[in-house]
Amino acid sequence: MGVNVRIPTPLRKFTGGKEQVEVNGSTISEVVDDLEKSCPGMKEKLYDDNGSIRKFLNIYLNDEDIRFMESLDTQVKDGDTVSLIPAIAGGLSL
Repeated sequence: MGVNVRIPTPLRKFTGGKEQVEVNGSTISEVVDDLEKSCPGMKEKLYDDNGSIRKFLNIYLNDEDIRFMESLDTQVKDGDTVSLIPAIAGGLSL
């Protein structure tokens, strides 16, 4: 058993339409690296040019925002769920 990664609709073109992908790793960073192996092009969409998580992407580990944990060094274990959540910006300014 590995780590389940929930894929948002805009990124499913990299997963062949799959909503969820199972990968391996002991940290979020390793999970993303393994995700890139099975879904080439994904890492570029998740990281900026400096190797940091893109500004408008939130990553959750079992419903906890990794920004309030150890970010990319957050430990994961078999059976955990990682959710990739694109932030929604914009709207009407009143």
